[in-house]
Amino acid sequence: MTKQKKFITCDGNQAAAHISYMFSEVAAIYPITPSSTMAEYVDEWAAAGRKNIFGETVLVQEMQSEGGAAGAVHGSLQAGALTTTYTASQGLLLMIPNMYKIAGEFLPCVFHVSARTLASHALCIFGDHQDVMSARQTGFAMLAEGSVQEVMDLAGVAHLATIKSRVPFMNFFDGFRTSHEIQKIEMLENDDLAPLIDQEALAEFRARALNPMKPVARGMAENPDHFFQHRESCNNYYEAVPAIVEEYMNEISKITGRKYGLFDYYGAEDAERVIIAMGSVTEAAREAIDYLVANGEKVGMVAVHLYRPFSAKHFLAAVPKTAKTIAVLDRTKEPGANGEPLYLDVKDCFYGAENAPVIVGGRYGLGSKDTTPAQILSVFENLAMPMPKNHFTIGIVDDVTFTSLPQKEEIALGGEGMFEAKFYGLGADGTVGANKNSVKIIGDNTDKHCQAYFSYDSKKSGGFTCSHLRFGDNPIRSTYLVNTPNFVACHVQAYLHMYDVTRGLRKNGSFLLNTIWEGEELAKNLPNKVKKYFAQNNISVYYINATQIALEIGLGNRTNTILQSAFFRITGVIPVEQAVEQMKKFIVKSYGKKGEDVVNKNYAAVDRGGEYKTLAVDPAWANLPDDAKAENNDPAFINEVVRPINAQDGDLLPVSAFKGIEDGTWYQGTAKYEKRGVAAFVPEWNPENCIQCNKCAYVCPHASIRPFVLDAEEQKGAKFEQLKAVGKAFDGMTFRIQVDVLDCLGCGNCADICPGNPKKGGKALTMKHLESQLAQAENWTYCAENVKTKQHLVDIKANVKNSQFATPLFEFSGACSGCGETPYVKLISQLFGDREMVANATGCSSIYSGSVPSTPYTTNENGHGPAWANSLFEDFG
Repeated sequence: MTKQKKFITCDGNQAAAHISYMFSEVAAIYPITPSSTMAEYVDEWAAAGRKNIFGETVLVQEMQSEGGAAGAVHGSLQAGALTTTYTASQGLLLMIPNMYKIAGEFLPCVFHVSARTLASHALCIFGDHQDVMSARQTGFAMLAEGSVQEVMDLAGVAHLATIKSRVPFMNFFDGFRTSHEIQKIEMLENDDLAPLIDQEALAEFRARALNPMKPVARGMAENPDHFFQHRESCNNYYEAVPAIVEEYMNEISKITGRKYGLFDYYGAEDAERVIIAMGSVTEAAREAIDYLVANGEKVGMVAVHLYRPFSAKHFLAAVPKTAKTIAVLDRTKEPGANGEPLYLDVKDCFYGAENAPVIVGGRYGLGSKDTTPAQILSVFENLAMPMPKNHFTIGIVDDVTFTSLPQKEEIALGGEGMFEAKFYGLGADGTVGANKNSVKIIGDNTDKHCQAYFSYDSKKSGGFTCSHLRFGDNPIRSTYLVNTPNFVACHVQAYLHMYDVTRGLRKNGSFLLNTIWEGEELAKNLPNKVKKYFAQNNISVYYINATQIALEIGLGNRTNTILQSAFFRITGVIPVEQAVEQMKKFIVKSYGKKGEDVVNKNYAAVDRGGEYKTLAVDPAWANLPDDAKAENNDPAFINEVVRPINAQDGDLLPVSAFKGIEDGTWYQGTAKYEKRGVAAFVPEWNPENCIQCNKCAYVCPHASIRPFVLDAEEQKGAKFEQLKAVGKAFDGMTFRIQVDVLDCLGCGNCADICPGNPKKGGKALTMKHLESQLAQAENWTYCAENVKTKQHLVDIKANVKNSQFATPLFEFSGACSGCGETPYVKLISQLFGDREMVANATGCSSIYSGSVPSTPYTTNENGHGPAWANSLFEDFG
C-alpha cells in the first residue's frame, strides 16, 4: 500500500529543525539570526515531549556563546551521543576551532547553517555564503540546498551520511531566503528515514565513546616528526564520502520520487552555455533556463549539492559534453583572490582537458541582494560573447571597477496561474504575522502551491516591512522578491509619499490602501505619480479605514486582521466563507491564551474587513503632471545616498555612491532627515496645563518632544503659542514644549508621565490623530533651526528639568516605539555627548544606534558629538 503523502506549510528553518530532531539525542544551542528559529523549534518540540527516531526526547542545552555550543557538541559526541547545533555568520566562525577538532577526530554530527554574511566594513544580518566558505577548510563535508523542499529532503542525507562515513557535515541553505521562505512542501517523517540508518556504523560510534571501562587518550600533542603523516591518514574517509552521499540521495529519491545527485543538471541536453551555482539562486535560474530553452536557446545549469568533498568525477559527469562556455556563480567575495572558491574548484576540474570550455566566474547576491531571472539572463548573454567577461558581478551597477554585467528589465517568469501579492506594513502592526497565517490558510486548505517571504528594514517595531506572497497551481521556484504583483496593499498611508508602492503592479491589478481619507479627500491627497499609475494601468483601487475600525473594536493599532480579511475578500484567492472560517481558527490558535475578549475582538476585525470601499479612478489622471520635487539645501550625501536608501531604492545605487566611505564610515546625524510620519497618534501640547517640568522630554525614547526657550530675537519669528519661561536664568524669555510629529512613534510615554496641572483641569499632553497635528511640523522646523540651546544658562546635571534644556545628541533612532533603553542613551548624550565615545556590542543597541542610512548620534552647534563604533557580540571593550 502506497503511503499517503503529507504536506506542511513551513520555512527552511523549520524543515531543517524537523529533520535534525529525528537524528539528534542532544542539541547544544546558542541563538544567532537567522538560524535561531531552528533551535527554538527543537526546544519547543523537546518541551512538548516529541520523540526522535530512537524513541527519545532530545536533550536541549542553551550555552552562553557559539564557542560554548560547539565545545558542548564536541564533548557530547565524545560521550557517544548524536549531537547537533544551529548557527550562522560570525557564530559559525566562532565554532571553527572546535570544528577542526570534531573533524579531525571523525565524530559524526551535523551543523545546520542558515548561511549569512560576515561583518566586514559593516554588519549585515542577511544571507550569502561568506560564512560557510570561511569554514570550508575545517574538514566538515558541506551539503547545500536551494529550496525549502530540498532542505526537507536532503538534511536527512547529511545525518545519514555522517553516521556511515564518520565525517561531520555542515548542512547549509541561504539565510533570510530559504531559511525564512515559507513554502508548501512534502513532509518526511521518522518512519521514512529510520530504516536508512546504518545501525552497524551507529553502534561503532557509540562503542568509541570515552569510557573509563575502556580508557583511551584523544587530542594529544604531536611533534614535527610525525604530525604530517598522521594528518594525511584521513584521506580515505573523505574519498568515501561522495559515494555514501550519492547512495543516500538515491534512497531519498525512492521515497519522494524527486531525483537528487551530488550535482544536478537542468536544461537543454545539448547546452552550449552552462551556469554552475549552489543555493537558492538555482531555483530562479530554472525559470530563466525554461524561458530561454522555450525560445530555442541551448542553455543549462549544474546545481551543486555536495560541495565538500568536491568530487570532480561526479561534477564532470553532470556538465553536458556540448558546453562551450561556463559561468560559475559564487555568493561570496574573497578580496585579492584569483577568483571565488566554487569558480576555482570548477576551473581545476577542467585543468588540462582537451577542448575545455571557457570558464568565467561571477559574484551575486551578497547580503541577500535579490537575484532575479533577469540577472541570470544577463549571465547567459555574457556567455554568448566572443570573450565573456570574467570576475563579473550581477544585480548591481559597478561604475568604479566596472565588474557588473548590463542590467535587464524584469519579466514575470513564474508561469501561468501565478498570483503575486505585496503588502507594505509597519513593524509590529501585525502585517507580517497575518500574512504568515494567510499563506498557511491557503497552503493547508487548498491544492495550491504557495510561497511567502518577508523583507524588513533594520529598525525595530515601527520600521518598514514588505510581505511577498505567491500562490499558484504549479510548484513555485521564484526565489526572489515579488517584482510584478497582481495585488498591492499599503497599510500605512504615509508610505504613498515615501516609497514607490505601485512599482511593478500589473495592468488590471488591484490596490488596497489603509487610510483615514474618504472619497474626494483621498483622491486629492494621493500623489500625482500614484494616480497616474492607477489610470494608465487600469488598476482597481480599494480603501478602508482599518485604523479607525481597530480603535472602535478595541484593538489599538493592530489593524492586521482587518486588512487580512479585506485581502481575502478583494482577491478571492480562496472562497471568502472558507477564508473567514480559517482566519477565525488561526485567531483562536494565536490569541486563545489571551482570553475570550481578545478572540472576540479579532473575530469582529475579520467581519469588518468587508468595510472597504472602491475609489473611482478618473481616466484624466493618466495625463497628470509629475509631482513637484521639494527643493532643499540638505547635503549631497543625504539627497544622493541616504534618501534613496530610505525610499527602499538602495538597490539602484551604483558602487561610486560609496566613494570615500569604503571603510564603512558613515556621517553622524542622518536620522533627522527621515521624517517618516508613521505614528497613528501623536501628542498635542496644551500650554494652559503645562507646569514646565520637562518630564515628557525626559522619557521620550526618540527625542521627538523637547522644551525650547526663546529669547527676544527668537520670539519675533515664532508663530505659535508660548509661556513665560519659569526660572531666573530665563528672565525675559518664553517657553514652549514642541512636538516633532513626523519623527514621533506615538508610544504615549510623554502623555502618560505628564503630571499636568490639577488646578487647571488635567494633563498638558493629549494623544491626537497625526493628521490633525501636521501643522506642528512647521513649528518644529522653526524651533530646531532658529532657537539656540540655553543649556549654558542652567546646571544641566542638577535635576531632570534642567537636563532637558540640553540638546540631545541622540535623536530619532530606529528603536521600538516606547523603548525603555533609548531615554537613557539620549540622557547620556545630553550630559556628556560632546566628549562621548561609544563602543557598542552587537545587539538591539547597535541596530537602533547605527543602521544604514540612519545615524541617530549627532553633533552640537560646534560640530562636537558622540563618536560611535560597533564590532561584534563579544568585542565591546
